[in-house]
Amino acid sequence: MRYFGTIIAVLCSLFAGFAGDGLSPARAAEEERIILPPGFRISLYARNVPGARSMALGPGGTLFVGTRGEGVVYAVRDRNGDHEADEVMVFVKGLNMPNGVAFKDRSLYVAEVHRILRFDDAETRPAGPSAPAAPVVVNDGFPRDRHHGWKFIRFGPDGMLYVPVGAPCNICESRDPRYASIMRMNPDGTGLEVFARGVRNTVGFDWHPETKELWFTDNGRDWMGDNLPPDELNCAPKKGMHFGYPYCHGNGIPDPEYGRGKNCSDFTPPAMALGPHVAALGMRFYRGNLFPPAYRNQVLIAEHGSWNRTTPLGYRISLVRMEGARAVRYEVFAEGWLQDGLVFGRPVDLLEMPDGSLLVSDDRAGVIYRIRYEK
Repeated sequence: MRYFGTIIAVLCSLFAGFAGDGLSPARAAEEERIILPPGFRISLYARNVPGARSMALGPGGTLFVGTRGEGVVYAVRDRNGDHEADEVMVFVKGLNMPNGVAFKDRSLYVAEVHRILRFDDAETRPAGPSAPAAPVVVNDGFPRDRHHGWKFIRFGPDGMLYVPVGAPCNICESRDPRYASIMRMNPDGTGLEVFARGVRNTVGFDWHPETKELWFTDNGRDWMGDNLPPDELNCAPKKGMHFGYPYCHGNGIPDPEYGRGKNCSDFTPPAMALGPHVAALGMRFYRGNLFPPAYRNQVLIAEHGSWNRTTPLGYRISLVRMEGARAVRYEVFAEGWLQDGLVFGRPVDLLEMPDGSLLVSDDRAGVIYRIRYEK
């Protein structure tokens, strides 16, 4: 099978990374390994955050970090203001793939596979296994499928919490309208509704700083070859749009199993086709002033990396250039987590800090990086 050699190579690189101190070599030499545009610098913000995935920043400066297989949410603090974490603590453990975290009104919202939890006064309450926090169950009406069941969550400009529900398969058609969708609800869990359909699996979204329209990444299906279909960056300016899954992919590519008799022009095409199988996850519009002006209101995307492509692709941060509210170009911003077929890290989520620097979570190395610009 043509993917077998690649899978073995990737597995070997993963096991190699766990030698020594138990983490990837990215811990020791990230500044030398990662290639950035001139003037940009990368450093470690936090070590020892196993499985670090989605991030949310509390108003008091605590960084909350979700995980997937670890079942843990971390609280990460930089107490002395030197842009490097002094403390990494387990905030809560024993959860069902708590990938998604979001913060609102002093409360931390955590997405498990089947429900949304709320931890009130999250930055002031005791953390750690010895002081388990009793959460409020906001909504427990989500499917329990673990396939694409982990969730990214975020509050939109409308004050509602947006919650995706991935397809429970690689490719399939479901009568349950919750699958392959982005849903939204009020902060108290009421008013749950489907906002966008035909979304196979999004693990990252943001709203345009000027138009306030929702933009999101979407992972394309597997087993259509190395170069099809592309991952996608999509825009949903209104409720009720359908983005094609499982019938059509990318810019009018009919699915070989479910696309027969379907007209791909009936679905919303991507705003930008991304690399095939790059596993585009977290994305952010850059709003700060620390980066050069050319980066303001541009889209940065964490590409987690392919798992079954003959030649691995992704393992980087990409940049989608915008002209107003239109995506016009796709390019690489940061790379080096994949070198000579060996995987040293897998970016998952991006978070802009108040000073304009950019945090990057890496669930492969169990660390969080900080990217800054120095004039």
